[in-house]
Amino acid sequence: MFVDDLIITVTCDSSMSYPGYPHMPPIEDVDAVGRQYVDAVNAGASICHHHGVHYLEKEMGPDGKKLSTVDHDGWQRLTDKIRSGGSDPIIQYGIASARLPEKIALMRQKPDMMSYAFNVHDEYFRPDPKFPANEMYSLHPRDELEEASRAAAEHGVKLEIECFYTGAFWNLEFIRRMQLLQDPVWATLFLGWPGGAWTPPTPKSLVYLVDHLPPGVNWNVSIMDPSTQWRLAAMAIGMGGHVRVGWEDNPYLPNGERSTSNAQLVEVIVKMAETIGRPVAGVEAARRIVFGDTAR
Repeated sequence: MFVDDLIITVTCDSSMSYPGYPHMPPIEDVDAVGRQYVDAVNAGASICHHHGVHYLEKEMGPDGKKLSTVDHDGWQRLTDKIRSGGSDPIIQYGIASARLPEKIALMRQKPDMMSYAFNVHDEYFRPDPKFPANEMYSLHPRDELEEASRAAAEHGVKLEIECFYTGAFWNLEFIRRMQLLQDPVWATLFLGWPGGAWTPPTPKSLVYLVDHLPPGVNWNVSIMDPSTQWRLAAMAIGMGGHVRVGWEDNPYLPNGERSTSNAQLVEVIVKMAETIGRPVAGVEAARRIVFGDTAR
């Protein structure tokens, strides 16, 4: 018997990770992007990890960071579009690669969750050589993590802890000892994401990360590698973890064909779970798992 039903997170924005993907609408078209999320929720996803409207900085800043700027109104409009779909999924604001003041300003929009990388940002996206590489760089020192965690607690926003390697676990425990993270903690393990924070997308990597997770942490997995994602997703489902899919991570179906919607990718995970007898969490069940006693 599985301890928890399977929570599926969907992340529909491929503009950074797979630039030029032919089915991805412009990020400014929040109606079209929002429809991708609504359809994915109807297919079985319960967490919507979205990037609102954002733009990658062209140059390294004087602070030694090359990150994303955000259009705050665009984030609110996309959230409203997703919530208008009728299912009230968990809204998780992504773009961990934004500066802290931008993130705190977004917290005022009251998303359910917000992503924050508890390790260095060093990402390199160039799956198609016809397009220039999208690169992001930033340190996330512990005083920044403390400030972000305090701000999230003050705004009633649960952090999603992004973990690209085990150093993030050390930082997680450092911040948790300050009583700044809500239990149960929600962590996403990132495998195959190219750049200096890369962890190989292999079964051994997944087992290693899960074996070293701090106690009392719900774990979710994101694999950015079309050749291994589906095998590792199946492994994570069998291990009792949760799974994230969508055009940001991998827009290709198991047979290598391009998906035409994010709902197709969610449906693959639903079928996997059904095959091994693991129920897929609806929105209310997902809220109980993610938020515990604080679920509304």
